[in-house]
Amino acid sequence: MHNVRISIPSFRSEDNPMEKGYTVFKIEVLMNGRQHTVEKRYSEFHNLHKILKKSIKLPEIPSKHVRNWVPKVLEQRRHGLELYLQTIIMENEVLPKIFLDFLNIRHFPSLPKTESCGKLTHQPTMIYQRDPYLLPSTHDTFSNVVIEGVIHGIFYPDLQPR
Repeated sequence: MHNVRISIPSFRSEDNPMEKGYTVFKIEVLMNGRQHTVEKRYSEFHNLHKILKKSIKLPEIPSKHVRNWVPKVLEQRRHGLELYLQTIIMENEVLPKIFLDFLNIRHFPSLPKTESCGKLTHQPTMIYQRDPYLLPSTHDTFSNVVIEGVIHGIFYPDLQPR
């Protein structure tokens, strides 16, 4: 189960002289105690649905063709879209990046905490046999050129390297 809660508490109508009016849905996203709001048009939900249906299990999306000016119909659409988002979160263990981007969610853990506890997800790329910040001992056959260069660059910038 994901630590994300979604609700669509309201919607508003937008009138635009350049195009037909449309409805904007206010989506409240609560994750790890932080809440933010995203506003989306139905067309954005519909585009998301078309992309997601290729990769994950999806519930039905409310109908595309409704009378946008009837408040009761818009309330049903609001409720349906809220249920749609909540069902996607509940029924899918892994949420696709496009879905997280749609909700403006960043830094989402890819594994549930129970699966990731105690497991390393990466391998070290370099191992030091001793403290890398100390100068190499005098009996090393190969001096540490990088450390010497950094130390000389910081403390003796005018000194020419060997």
